[in-house]
Amino acid sequence: MLKQRRMVAEQVAAALFEAETAIDIAITKAALLTGVMPQLRKQAGASALIGQAAVERASQAIMSLTEARRAMVETHQELSIVQTQIGLGAVTMTDPGSGEKPPPMFASDEQPQIGRRALRAIRAA
Repeated sequence: MLKQRRMVAEQVAAALFEAETAIDIAITKAALLTGVMPQLRKQAGASALIGQAAVERASQAIMSLTEARRAMVETHQELSIVQTQIGLGAVTMTDPGSGEKPPPMFASDEQPQIGRRALRAIRAA
């Protein structure tokens, strides 16, 4: 039964990491689009009024993606609780595509904080 729970947890973790990565990539690409539009408008010699609505919409998209990212981070936190509830609290789930070692269980070995894990850096998209 423990083996089955671990297999299911690994599948959920893989889907979670994939979703987190997709949102990060979308934020990056939307930011690039938002940044390039004013540059290209200026290079074309067009008025600042040209494309303003498009820049505003792209900026709104970034905010929406940021909200989606927050929801995904909160999902990640909730799944960490579920992981403990199903008896897999000692198992570290990592993104296999990250090439990183699992983060330490506690932020400080001298003063472990129960239920708190150290933060890990997010790889660039």
